[in-house]
Amino acid sequence: MKFASVNGIERPVRLSEKTRLFAYESLGHKYGLDTKKTMFVTMDGTPGFDQLTNIEKYDAAIMKIAAEAPLRVCDGELISGAATLGAAISHVIPAYYKDAPVFMSLSHLTVDFETVVKEGVNSIRKKAEDSYKKYKGTDREAFAKSCLNCLDAFTLWHKRYITALKEKGYDKNVKNLLKVPFSPAETFYEAVQSIWFTFAFLRLCGNWPGIGRIDKILGPYLKKDLKDGSLTTEEAREILAHFFIKGCEWICGGNYGSGDAQHYQNIVLAGVDEDGDEVENEVTHLVLDIIEELGISDFPTTVRLNRNSGEKLIKRVAEVMRLGGGVLAVYNEDLIIESLTDYGYKLKEARNFANDGCWEVQIPGKTNFSYIPYDFLQLLQKNTLKNYEMTPDFSDFESLYQAYLKDVRGLVEGLLSSVLKNNMAEQKDGQWIWKPNIPCTVISLFEQDCVGRGKSYLEGGTVYSVISPHIGGLADTVNSLYAIKKLVFDDKKVGFAELMKILSDNWEENEVLRQYAKNKYTYYGNDSDEADMLCRRFLSDFADICKSIDNRSGYMFPGGVSTFGRQLEWSPHRLACADGHRKGEVLAANASPTPGSDREGATAIIKSYCKNDLKKLPVGAALDIRLLPSCTAGDEGLEALEALLKGFVLLGGFFMQPDVVDAGILKEAQEKPEEYQNLSVRVSGWNARFVTLNKEWQDMVIEQNECGCGY
Repeated sequence: MKFASVNGIERPVRLSEKTRLFAYESLGHKYGLDTKKTMFVTMDGTPGFDQLTNIEKYDAAIMKIAAEAPLRVCDGELISGAATLGAAISHVIPAYYKDAPVFMSLSHLTVDFETVVKEGVNSIRKKAEDSYKKYKGTDREAFAKSCLNCLDAFTLWHKRYITALKEKGYDKNVKNLLKVPFSPAETFYEAVQSIWFTFAFLRLCGNWPGIGRIDKILGPYLKKDLKDGSLTTEEAREILAHFFIKGCEWICGGNYGSGDAQHYQNIVLAGVDEDGDEVENEVTHLVLDIIEELGISDFPTTVRLNRNSGEKLIKRVAEVMRLGGGVLAVYNEDLIIESLTDYGYKLKEARNFANDGCWEVQIPGKTNFSYIPYDFLQLLQKNTLKNYEMTPDFSDFESLYQAYLKDVRGLVEGLLSSVLKNNMAEQKDGQWIWKPNIPCTVISLFEQDCVGRGKSYLEGGTVYSVISPHIGGLADTVNSLYAIKKLVFDDKKVGFAELMKILSDNWEENEVLRQYAKNKYTYYGNDSDEADMLCRRFLSDFADICKSIDNRSGYMFPGGVSTFGRQLEWSPHRLACADGHRKGEVLAANASPTPGSDREGATAIIKSYCKNDLKKLPVGAALDIRLLPSCTAGDEGLEALEALLKGFVLLGGFFMQPDVVDAGILKEAQEKPEEYQNLSVRVSGWNARFVTLNKEWQDMVIEQNECGCGY
């Protein structure tokens, strides 16, 4: 097998030279820069636009996008369709009126591509026609009519592409696109095109959907084509590679603060289907081949592992994962399915879980999902401990903990009240109804059962409505509580009031005690039961609080743990911590240990994390693991990484996103960005090309990797 260097790493070469050239052009900003040439369509010349209702404005905008967006047909492309309006990259519908976007767009969802591929968009149209007849003359008529209008726009855009492809003589592409996505796909090639064209239209309209279980959807088609000899594995790999390459069409280079590639086009591989049968198939391994060869990081991919996952899959995941870039993450589906069924989902639904386009678990194509992050460290410091001023002198740790838990309950209750106030209206009979929201018909078409209910995605149309409060600063909060417990109540090194004064003074003139607090105790992330059990208790109590107010108005309200990089924006507002950190430090990400406090390696981190009762958090808790390339090199390194993945499943983990990267390479990329344009790192639920992070984010990623661990 041939090998080629990508980002300084030798990668196998399986794809044709033409396809590899197409990938390099896309990764090299060619199509992203082309997209920015036309940012939006303008509604300024639309007669009477000001007098239209919101949903009429929306329909007019979608139709104009479909009619006027530039068409792009790349030389030699096997898959057709492109999101060519640059404003869509900014999370708005790319239709402007008086120099401002008409509406925002949607993300954090995975739409129902399975129905599109198996039944075709015409099946959705039939449902929309029935819905319009049913709701005509009611308050749902406008949405039902909008569904038909947006389907007309989709059809127009499709016709424009057929014409453009014919004009360029792309007969193969025309034949493959002629029926799909409106009719059911019959071949693997049509199925891939069906997903892509629908996905591209959603993106063209500004939305950022996840893709979900691509191997589950496409696997049966490829199996049939391989069996009847109508397609070879090599041909299928080329087709699927073009899907991934087309997905890089928004790469523009430059500095984006928290990085590029944050478009939530996540993919989920393997695991079981609704009937409990293993999904792993030829498509699973083709996706891994393509990621391995091209180093494309724009599709963060999570592999569902379980106790029955085969050695072939685990080894293949480890082989691709150790190349770095943080593209691959893993779910422990045994725990997740049990968590979802315990929470109340039916087993078949639970088995089909995917994510929201990041990593939070949801049922794809059926879930209106959002999350509410909050810094629980600041809650402890500023609410319970009153900014360390006039703090109650707690007599024991338990009274402190219960006071904090009371504040946590107050916070969660407040978050729910805010959600209800913004989205719902209570009627006299105690029933809740949805308030009008921004139009989002294009998304609603592909989410069950918005069309059938005559309600949009944001107005109660989906099967499930989920809002998840997320703990930020988990490790920092637990470590602070633990340090107070040890310093004040167990070891009696200092009185409670005195410690509050020391923290208020940011540890000034108390360096000896600061170093003692920082280095004497073993904190969360080191497989120490004392600290880890405090974390387990706190997470369990938090989950119980969320569960106690669940479904109060039809909303599901499960808790989760994440930061998504917010530890950077929170840091200036945080006070000194009892575990020895001074105010303003950038601390822990997601459910990972506080940087520098983890001293026992990756295995200990996983053991600490898995001591939590993660089944009580059906949305999830993300664990970041940083590994040095030297730890995963050679046969021994590969075997160690495989063992780490297996251990994560057996110990009861939820979601883990490892990254294999050398901090020295990152520092070099900081100095010579032109030489590392496609160097990818896992940030916090997404991948970003390192050079597109701003200096502050780059420094945080470097520091996290310098605190990285071996086995």
